[in-house]
Amino acid sequence: MKVLVTGIGCVSAIGTNVNDHLLSFQEKRSGLGPVTLFPTNHTEPVAEVKLSNTVLKNKLGLPEQAVISRTALLGMLAAREAFEDADLSGVTNLRIGLISSNSTGGMDLSEHFYPEFRQDPTRGNLHDIASHDPGDSTERIARLLGLNGFRTTISTACSSATNAIMLGARLIRQGILDIVIAGGTDALCKFTLNGFGSLLILDKTPCRPFDASRAGLNLGEGAGYLVLQSEKTSYRKTYCTLAGYANANDAFHQTASSSDGNGAYLAMKGALEKAGLSPDSIDYINAHGTGTPNNDASESAAIQRLFGNRIPPFSSTKAFTGHTLGAAGGVEAVFSVLALHHGILYPNLNFNQPIAETGLIPVTEYQTGVSIRSVLSNSFGFGGNNTSLLFRK
Repeated sequence: MKVLVTGIGCVSAIGTNVNDHLLSFQEKRSGLGPVTLFPTNHTEPVAEVKLSNTVLKNKLGLPEQAVISRTALLGMLAAREAFEDADLSGVTNLRIGLISSNSTGGMDLSEHFYPEFRQDPTRGNLHDIASHDPGDSTERIARLLGLNGFRTTISTACSSATNAIMLGARLIRQGILDIVIAGGTDALCKFTLNGFGSLLILDKTPCRPFDASRAGLNLGEGAGYLVLQSEKTSYRKTYCTLAGYANANDAFHQTASSSDGNGAYLAMKGALEKAGLSPDSIDYINAHGTGTPNNDASESAAIQRLFGNRIPPFSSTKAFTGHTLGAAGGVEAVFSVLALHHGILYPNLNFNQPIAETGLIPVTEYQTGVSIRSVLSNSFGFGGNNTSLLFRK
């Protein structure tokens, strides 16, 4: 049974809808800049969505006084766009599920609670921690869209949203659901900025994925969702099919990828096998490409191992959006669908010199009119949780 992509929605530092993103890519306009959402001593650039929580609530028709995490608000905006794009309003005769993901949960609100609470256990607004659980944003998205059926939340670090999409496809293929809205959302907060700072993997300048001089990642925020639909149900339009997917774990380290990229290699290889395709059928790879020395070397080794002398065009879009953590796989799945649908390749910003060990050179210019039939989208998370999705016309 084919799994069709019938709707897409996305919000990030370079756009609050799908069309905004296409224009930003075309103009090579990055969303990186200084932190403005909260006070911090960090000076590293981040990629913030250019909307306040109040504006997000207004866009969603929610009361300004409502206590809702930024993670939930971003997810609601992107999921609604995908839902409306697939024209699902009023559909009542099909089994519709929601699989959402994130890594920070409602941490942005929890951080408001603890300063007062630590000084005096009788103080602190409990509403600020009511949305701490990662599942809170999923429930709020479901309520916004009027979904009362199956829903669940996945949190597997930076592969969270790709795993959500993969699970959605499996549920459709097993005949359990007809339609799934799947993806992820994450908001910037002090916890993640300080946490990644403690790992010493934040670049003090705009990140340079796959470049020999790369020095770390830049954090971002956003949300991205796909509407997946069984080919057996009625539909009005289709972007592409989700033809393959796979998850693999290299069991190497809590945060680092193995030098041979074994987990990444197995994930990409598994997605190809699921789709029944050979490596030479891939026309573009939306790489994980965080800009850290470890990830890019590992992913490059995996790509070289799988594709040999025939390396397809590839690039990382994280120099535009920052690394959106649990949302990255959803955001970049939307980008992959758009690349396939419109025949475009995204530029890998800030690239100058290839990694010496592999010599791989990513796409550096925005390209249109490209013949693309298959796209791989990679998301590799802490703990070696690696997932690849394969989209095909």
